[in-house]
Amino acid sequence: MSVTPAAGTGASSLIKIDRTSPVPLYFQLAQHFEAAITSGALAAGSRLDNEVELAEQLGLSRPTVRAAFQYLSSKGLVIRKRGTGTVVAKEKIDRDVELTSLYDDLSSAGRRPSTRVLTNEVVHATDRVAQALRLPERALVICLERIRMADGEPIALMHNFLPAALVHLSTDMLAEHGLYELLRASGIRLHSATQRMSAKNATAAEARILNESRGAALLTMERIAYDAGGRPVEFGQHLYRASRYAFTTSMPRVPAHLAGTEAAPDGSA
Repeated sequence: MSVTPAAGTGASSLIKIDRTSPVPLYFQLAQHFEAAITSGALAAGSRLDNEVELAEQLGLSRPTVRAAFQYLSSKGLVIRKRGTGTVVAKEKIDRDVELTSLYDDLSSAGRRPSTRVLTNEVVHATDRVAQALRLPERALVICLERIRMADGEPIALMHNFLPAALVHLSTDMLAEHGLYELLRASGIRLHSATQRMSAKNATAAEARILNESRGAALLTMERIAYDAGGRPVEFGQHLYRASRYAFTTSMPRVPAHLAGTEAAPDGSA
């Protein structure tokens, strides 16, 4: 076993690389940094040495160090940017999937939400928007494009569409409050929603807006929200930074009398 001093990351412990272990070297290195990050020994914003320096200090190959960093990045523990290096990420925001806005969720989590309004205008609906909101072809809709920030850091790029006659939303109001908060203040109660989540790689423009690298993983969410009468009142298309954001879904508890029931091949009981 060889024991090598930690790289210049501010960690006081030693990195232990056991070359006789069946555990891959990259994973041993990644585990060291993961433990340091989760314990708080490496604080958010701490910079890790670059691959070349770390490989030389530890006597490892550069691909081995790169694989360790990629593992940490895939778990959202570090952020890798060309020209900046590898830094410890801030705590990922974990959002329960329910009928709330991102602004509401950030506030509930003790984060400081803020909004940069890029677009607030009335336009003719595209076919997709008109279909989602059950409006006639080329009906007028409010088109919103906003960047949602948490503690000054961009988290999401949001596009929202609402029937033009539904509510008046000033840019100042949108900068200070969440959309669902403003709808509630106008007497509009959201009752249900359908949403679809997926993933994509960031374009150059999206990466620039969200402070990510081009091609970085982004979470996507498309949501149609309805009032108590079943009328569509909002259609949203959002992009979230996968390195800083996660969704959590809670499933209903299975009744005791069904707990031992085998599922059919299609997943139904």
